[in-house]
Amino acid sequence: MVKIDKKYSDGNLKTKVCLFLPETKNRPPMLLIKNVSLFSPDPLGIKDILIGENTILLIRDKIEHNHYPDAELIDVAGLIAVPGIIDNHVHIAGAGGEGGPATRTPELTLSKMFSGGVTTVIGCLGTDGFTRSVESVLMKAKSLRHEGASAWIWTGSYQVPTPSITGNIGRDLALIEEVIGVGELALSDHRSSCPSTDELIRIASQARVGGMLGKKAGIINIHLGDAKDPFRPIHEAVSKSELRYTQFLPTHCNRNSWIFEDACKYGKSGYLDITTSSWPYFPDEEVKPATALRLLIESGVPASNITFSSDACGSLPGFDENGNLVKLEVGFPSSNLREFADAVLIEKLSVETALKPVTSNPATILKLPRKGFISIGMDADIILLNESMQMIHLFAMGKWVVRDNIVLKKGSYE
Repeated sequence: MVKIDKKYSDGNLKTKVCLFLPETKNRPPMLLIKNVSLFSPDPLGIKDILIGENTILLIRDKIEHNHYPDAELIDVAGLIAVPGIIDNHVHIAGAGGEGGPATRTPELTLSKMFSGGVTTVIGCLGTDGFTRSVESVLMKAKSLRHEGASAWIWTGSYQVPTPSITGNIGRDLALIEEVIGVGELALSDHRSSCPSTDELIRIASQARVGGMLGKKAGIINIHLGDAKDPFRPIHEAVSKSELRYTQFLPTHCNRNSWIFEDACKYGKSGYLDITTSSWPYFPDEEVKPATALRLLIESGVPASNITFSSDACGSLPGFDENGNLVKLEVGFPSSNLREFADAVLIEKLSVETALKPVTSNPATILKLPRKGFISIGMDADIILLNESMQMIHLFAMGKWVVRDNIVLKKGSYE
């Protein structure tokens, strides 16, 4: 921005603030979005948005195109602008394997990510911390960044001792840009390493200190299994230490009725993550995510404590009472957008309430810079929706990636 002082005929000196963009031959073209109903995620009314250099430059009631003649102009009257979806739990480098080598799931593709309105992912390892590595998750995140998406990762896996890149999870957080926390660490599950309370405290403490040194969230993403009283290990860790509930982000909190009942109480003190892609694979067991959001809020859980994630590219196994695998599905990132739409259209929640679990909440909880909001200075990750909450266009880092429902940007080998 620059200030220009000008003396007017009445003798007064007035200052005009102008947008300044450095001259460069390689500067990407600007984009001017006009007449859009803007949710930041809070509703801001009908606005014009100017995008350039991957960034939201201006938001005003009216921006004159002749002031920025080089900008591409699109008039989207009747459409809704919302932040790009942040998916905080994705097996970007593949996962699975509970049914043997043939059940290992493939990596996330860029087109599946963008076709679901997802512009930011947090990658994780999952069940298999033996034959898969955190390094592979890190390199996949770097690949997605090069391809035009935004990506970070959780270091670790289900297992304890916790696998890492540098040999220490705290060091991973402090030294590696893409590492924002630890996870997914399994608790209350027959596939868990069943860490003791002291072990859980040590892991959480290392994550916290590493996060402080690296200016990261330093949170632990906790996989909750089907055991009764699933939050008990977290309660015990908090009661025996100086840790707070906000040090943990337990996921799969809608996987069955007793977990969800406990979640309605736990969420008043700590964060909760609802898994979207397992619905409708397990309708007799799971609470539909859009319904879960409404019920959690009605039970008194602060809306700011709730996030949605897809568990995309992760296997979604079903086990019988003896622990035998009887069913195996796979998740997709598009489930987040589906459940957001259902929260608005079926559960009758406001657009801004339904948006926050997939935009501002994960950005705030995980301390993701320049993400989760449509405001000046933030990354230009924007979805344009119709009144049925269906995606029409998508911009990731200021670039068209979906236009008129057609995915324009695909991965290197798609």
